[in-house]
Amino acid sequence: MKSLEELKAIREKMQGQLGLREEENAKTRVLVGMATCGIAAGARPVLNELADKVQSDHVKDVMVSQTGCIGLCQYEPIVEIYEPGKEKVTYVHMDKEKADRVVKEHLEGGKPIVEFMLHTVRANEAKNK
Repeated sequence: MKSLEELKAIREKMQGQLGLREEENAKTRVLVGMATCGIAAGARPVLNELADKVQSDHVKDVMVSQTGCIGLCQYEPIVEIYEPGKEKVTYVHMDKEKADRVVKEHLEGGKPIVEFMLHTVRANEAKNK
């Protein structure tokens, strides 16, 4: 377990990054499920990777933040992307590498990654039963 000082430092770092995204009048919202189930499944590194990459790559008009339970615990970690005028995209079973691809391909390149999406994962599960 981390010390209280380490946890405070992590919190301040993330609040600074999240606050920076909010100040830019973001049009696209990226939400990471950070309820107990999400955290247990590895959502914190996903959130950190998304926030760090959006900031380091200077991705414009994107706000990365956390949310509570999304209600699909078996698919955690979950990332939802809301873009104006488009349907919500729900990515499931995320990890740092997938988060990196989402920033590059979806947020920067404008091409959602179908293989990471909830409907694709569910269809593959149904096919494999």
